[in-house]
Amino acid sequence: MNSSRASAEPLHVVVVGGGISGLAAAAALRRRAPDLRVTVLEAAPEVGGKLMLAEVAGITVDVGAEAMLNRRPEATALAREYGLGDRLVHPATTSANLWSRGRMSPMPRTLMGVPVDARALADSGVISPAGLARATLDAVMPATRLGESDVSVGWLIEERFGKEVVDRLVEPLLGGVYAGHARRLSARATVPQVVALLDRDKSMLRAAAAATASSRAGADVPVFAGIDGGVGTLPRAVAADPDIEVRTGATVRELARRSGGGWNLVVGSTHDPVVVQADAVVLATPAAPTSRLLSDVAPDAAVELAQIEYASMAIVTMAFRRREFPETSGSGFLVPPVDGRLVKGATYSFAKWAWVAEAGRGADHGDDLLVMRCSIGRHHEEQALQVDDERLVELALHDLSDAIGLSVRPVDSHVQRWGGGLPQYAVGHLDRVRQVRLSVAKAGPVAVCGAAYDGLGIPACIASAEAAATRVLEALSDERE
Repeated sequence: MNSSRASAEPLHVVVVGGGISGLAAAAALRRRAPDLRVTVLEAAPEVGGKLMLAEVAGITVDVGAEAMLNRRPEATALAREYGLGDRLVHPATTSANLWSRGRMSPMPRTLMGVPVDARALADSGVISPAGLARATLDAVMPATRLGESDVSVGWLIEERFGKEVVDRLVEPLLGGVYAGHARRLSARATVPQVVALLDRDKSMLRAAAAATASSRAGADVPVFAGIDGGVGTLPRAVAADPDIEVRTGATVRELARRSGGGWNLVVGSTHDPVVVQADAVVLATPAAPTSRLLSDVAPDAAVELAQIEYASMAIVTMAFRRREFPETSGSGFLVPPVDGRLVKGATYSFAKWAWVAEAGRGADHGDDLLVMRCSIGRHHEEQALQVDDERLVELALHDLSDAIGLSVRPVDSHVQRWGGGLPQYAVGHLDRVRQVRLSVAKAGPVAVCGAAYDGLGIPACIASAEAAATRVLEALSDERE
């Protein structure tokens, strides 16, 4: 790098993508290198990505991600850094139900779908007598050994407990997180804590029970956290940082290495492109656009990224008058896909978050409003979403009628569609990510981050972003030596 140029003006890092990953990367760059000039380029009209807020009956709520793992530090730390520490909250209730075979039952205690108590599983009524008989074989079967290989979550748990445990317990849980299917998702990438059970005991149930018991030492630390006003306030708070330049409506179409060092990014429409120059780049975009931008820069990475599939889904949020809403329990319910329902899960936001309940108090001309949301759509089931918003609401109401006896229409509703929103971690995903990063590392001061790599949760995305910031700062340092 030209040292006279470097001393004359601050180095410029461009972050492509203004979701939580891109904004967290920008924050990390500024935190670690205050002299940097950092620019975030976001194609959408506003920042936030899957952390989005919208109004329903005048109440502002999350219509994307609405909780973050509290037992990892990255998300809550970023919230505190940007002045949201006093607004961090925890769910008022986390007990969930399972709507299975036409009845609502408390969700049996599991470790990511792995039963931890055989008696409680039997008492729940979720698994049939034949399914229970098969599940008990876990206690006497030889140990399952994977070595270094990867398998699907469905294969692993079916091997130990049988098909019914996968269909009735694992599928609804993974559907809620990934909008995916247990028999297509990588065990090592999505449930590493389950894979780790194999080394603890030949019985996966005994190992899960022991792991659950040992984790109770930290039971006083809530598993999840939210933000009063919605987690969608977090990206907005970071984007308001005066030391970070954020441009929305800025689509990056090309990325190319400059002969003298650094990068050229072609931004804007094909009819009116603008070239933005940068000394380093962080790509915090989904796999497909990242693949296109890296096609000439890191072709091996581009090939691997192009193979990551995404699931489309929708969040249907509705507000009801409290006096018209049926009695419910817990924070919501999950639905096994084997039951053939459209709704894969429902969250009683009014019960889960005290701030949502408070926002609905007297909101309808003095009447209290209850806000809830339904998740619809799974990988390779996009046809379920091929109806207009009004019809999607009607279909959700039909399932809610059967599930909880709901018999009224909402005061207001909102449909948020996340087309291609959730990356699918197929078997072999961890090896794919390693290959991507090895290829990108050879290209100079450029790094990748986001939900496509190390986890879909907000803390995982932030950790990915901070690692990308470290990578480009190290690459810039190497170029200056």
